[in-house]
Amino acid sequence: MKHCLALVVMLVSAAAGAAEPQVRALWPAEVPGPLPIVDGDERDLTKDTDRPIAGRRIIKLGHVRTPQMHVYLPAKDKANGAAVVIAPGGGFSILAWDLEGTEVAEWLNSLGYAAVVLKYRVPTRTHGETLDATHPVPLVSLGPVMDAQRALSLTRSHAAEWNIDPGRIGILGFSAGGNIAGLTACLTGERVYGPVDDADKAGCEANFAILVYPARLVDETSGQLKPHVKVSEKTPPMFFVMTQDDRVGCENCTALFTALTRAKVPAEIHVFTHGGHGYGLRPTEKPVTHWSEDAAAWMKAMGFDDARMKE
Repeated sequence: MKHCLALVVMLVSAAAGAAEPQVRALWPAEVPGPLPIVDGDERDLTKDTDRPIAGRRIIKLGHVRTPQMHVYLPAKDKANGAAVVIAPGGGFSILAWDLEGTEVAEWLNSLGYAAVVLKYRVPTRTHGETLDATHPVPLVSLGPVMDAQRALSLTRSHAAEWNIDPGRIGILGFSAGGNIAGLTACLTGERVYGPVDDADKAGCEANFAILVYPARLVDETSGQLKPHVKVSEKTPPMFFVMTQDDRVGCENCTALFTALTRAKVPAEIHVFTHGGHGYGLRPTEKPVTHWSEDAAAWMKAMGFDDARMKE
């Protein structure tokens, strides 16, 4: 089964025109924190009856108990020295691996960014929103946030090898991945696991964040940020994409944007009228389909594509 899954990932990379990624386990031994309870091997859980996106099926990667990072480096003559960790969505049940992962890596590579697709542990949905005294994020997000922080530290620890500026490493997330990206950014380097090796000597903070239709950041009744979503002047710059007709609620963007504005943290928000949820980068007839152009312009305006490390 693992060989079949590896073949699926290779075919996705080839179909997308992306270079073969470097695949690295996030953890050297035992995976810390809560693990998914699964009844089978890691695999694509897509069904023939699932709704296609832009006329194509998507890979719904499930039963992930061994978190990994899939590293896509841009062409050397295009590299700008920045990197982005990508957290696909999937409701904390699966990972929309191609729609919100490998296809996004290809786009970032085309702009000169190194891209790290995060294969975080799922499912964790049944872990719930419980908070304990030892961790600053709820259990549903805790394991995935550990994986995201570890990916940021590992990316920094390989900065010289991958020609990356350790001060220009961002995180981008969709839906549940947007929750992970938002929480990771708001933690501003407060690690939610104990260091496991020398790689964790490198910081686990995100220097910027892009949240695309993020979920579970606000209370559904009040529309206010949940208490564990904390913003300060140390929170990194953020970019938001949402639509008014998104079922998860555009307050997940607007509330965090407002908090960032009050803290005088640079932020930009794009709320479109129509578009729904779960479109990734695939083209639609709605104006939201151009969000990636806005995000690229924002990263450029903020100086994250500064090519000072190019040789």
